[in-house]
Amino acid sequence: MNLKLVEPENFKLPVVAIDGPAGAGKSTAARLLAFQLGFKLIDTGALYRSLALQALEQNVDFDDEQKLADLCLNMKIQFGNLERHSTEESDDVEIPRLPIFCNGIEVTDEIRKPAIGMAASSISKFSKVRDALLAVQRAFGEEGGIVMEGRDIGTVIFPNAELKFYLTASVESRAKRRYEELVAAGNKVDLDRVVAETAQRDEQDMNRDVAPLKQSSDATLIDSTDKGLVDVVTLMAEKVRQKLKHL
Repeated sequence: MNLKLVEPENFKLPVVAIDGPAGAGKSTAARLLAFQLGFKLIDTGALYRSLALQALEQNVDFDDEQKLADLCLNMKIQFGNLERHSTEESDDVEIPRLPIFCNGIEVTDEIRKPAIGMAASSISKFSKVRDALLAVQRAFGEEGGIVMEGRDIGTVIFPNAELKFYLTASVESRAKRRYEELVAAGNKVDLDRVVAETAQRDEQDMNRDVAPLKQSSDATLIDSTDKGLVDVVTLMAEKVRQKLKHL
């Protein structure tokens, strides 16, 4: 599947925003979509996960809003180029790997641990933390030609993004996917616990006071409960192509 777009001279490619709850497949779909389009991928969840990791390593309380915000000022995140040579596979499709670096150290695998994910959801509720990372996220998209996924990309970070998607799925299917990912990575986990944690994550993300997770009114809704990765990415890519025809 070769979807790469050729950028005409003096033409700014669009920002593609993908929002949705945990486990809906945003990260995987975003990686494949960006790779196939030749766009830069920005994983905003990695910013919060990296901050949670930094807080854990520096013994900063996850409830200390000011200290967490201060940590952001000294945290430098870099996203590498999507790597084709990955061992990850889904639906018989090779999934590109996105190297993530925090303060010069690769944290790609470390920030994917369940405890870091829950901590990231917890600290993302703080307005000072979100404000500290807002400019960082917007700076990534200044030149266009990016796929950015998270919880509030189309509603807060890039409300004027040219393309918006809201990718969701049932709690049970999202939990099962996450469970299989964790098991494949060598983690010992209980499926019932993953289901409970997924529901808890939804509760935290959708009901926080600052930038709660919700579907933007102009976002295309995609339910991946009964859709494979290729179907999801093909649908997104077609929307991108349709949009480019009218830019």
